[in-house]
Amino acid sequence: MKVLVLNCGSSSVKYKLFNMNNHEVMAQGGVEKLGLAGSFLKFTLPDGKKVVLERDLPEHNAAIEFILKVLTGEEYGCIKSLKEINAVGHRVVHGAEKFSSSVLITSEVIEQMVECIDLAPLHNPPNLKGIRAMQALMPDIPQVGVFDTAFHQTMPDYAYMYGLPYFMYSKYGVRRYGFHGTSHRYVSARACEILGVPYEEQRIITAHIGNGGSIAAIKDGKSVDTSMGMTPVEGLLMGTRCGDIDAGALAYIMEREGLDSNGVSDLINKRSGVLGLSENLSSDMRDIETAVAAGNKLAILALKVYNYRIKKYIGAYAAALGGVDILVFTGGVGENQWITREAVCTDMEYMGMKLDVGKNNGMKGEEMVISTPDSKVTIMVVPTDEEYMIASDTMEILSK
Repeated sequence: MKVLVLNCGSSSVKYKLFNMNNHEVMAQGGVEKLGLAGSFLKFTLPDGKKVVLERDLPEHNAAIEFILKVLTGEEYGCIKSLKEINAVGHRVVHGAEKFSSSVLITSEVIEQMVECIDLAPLHNPPNLKGIRAMQALMPDIPQVGVFDTAFHQTMPDYAYMYGLPYFMYSKYGVRRYGFHGTSHRYVSARACEILGVPYEEQRIITAHIGNGGSIAAIKDGKSVDTSMGMTPVEGLLMGTRCGDIDAGALAYIMEREGLDSNGVSDLINKRSGVLGLSENLSSDMRDIETAVAAGNKLAILALKVYNYRIKKYIGAYAAALGGVDILVFTGGVGENQWITREAVCTDMEYMGMKLDVGKNNGMKGEEMVISTPDSKVTIMVVPTDEEYMIASDTMEILSK
C-alpha cells in the first residue's frame, strides 16, 4: 500500500509518500511561501540531493496538484500514475472532544472538523483545504484524518479542567486539549519497542521539545496529562510562545500597553518565549547556544528558563504518574541539543535518573539509550516520525 501524507499549513504544504509494504519513504518535500511571491516546491531525491522548483502557487489546490505532477513526472517522479497511491493521510491540528482517534474522512467528519475551527482558527482551515483539494483532484481516493489532540483525549477531567466557571467548559469548550499527540504516541510506543518492554505497563514521560514544545505523562499506553492547553501557548517556554504565565499579568499588560485580544495573542504567540527573553536575538536554540558561548547574558537567561521549565514539568509528571520508568527526548531540540538534555537531567538522581554524560555528549538525531546501566529510569532519545504514524494509522483504518 502506498500512502501520501499531507501536512497543510497556511503558507505551506509538506508531504511524504510511503510504501507501507516495506516502510520505504518514496518521496518527501514541501511547498513554501504558498500564496506569496516566490513560492516554490523543495524536495529531496533518494540520493540526498535537494531540488527546488519555483512556481506561482496561489492556493492549496495548485500546490497539491503540482506535488502530484512532480511525483508522476518523468524527471523526478517515483510513481508512474496517481492510481498507485492508495490513500491519503492528513495531519489535523484540533479535533476537540469530537475525535479521540484517527478517522476515515467523510462528509460528516468534515462538518465536525469545521465545528472545531473556532478552537484552532490558524490551523484547521488549511488542514481542511488540503482535504478538499484531494477531493477535487482525486475524488475516489480514501482519506484519513489524524488529530494532534486525539491521543490526549484519555486525560481525566481533573487534569484537563481549568479553574474557571464551569459554563466556560460546557458552553465554549474551554479546557486543556494538548497537542503533538501523534509525536508523543509514536515515540512512547517506539521507546518500548526498542527496549522490548510492554507499552501497556510503563510510566513514560515524553519531552517533545523544539521551537514548539510539550511534555506528556503516559501511563499504561494512555496520555494522562500534557503541558499544552486549550491552545499551544500553555506549558513550556518555546521559540516565540511564552508558555505558562499568570493570567492576571496579561490583564495588567493589556491595560498598560493598550492591547486588545489580537494584540495579546500576537504578544504571547509571536513575540515572547526565547525570542522575547533574548530581546529579539533569535527564536532558534542553536543561535541561543552560540550566544551563550559568547557570554550573552540574555541568551544565558533564556536558556536557563527554557531548560528549567522542562525539568519542572518532568518532576510534576513523575508525581502524577507515581514514578517514571522511561524518559524520552524528541523534537528538534530534544533530538539534537545535548546541552539541554544534560541540563534537564542534572541533579535528578534522587528520582532515579542517571545520565550517561559520555553517551549524551554530542549525540544527535539517533535512537539511543543515554542513561547509565544502573539508572532506575531509562533515559532515551527517539527521533519523532509523525508522518509515519499518520501513514500507519491510515493503513490500519483502511484495512478494517
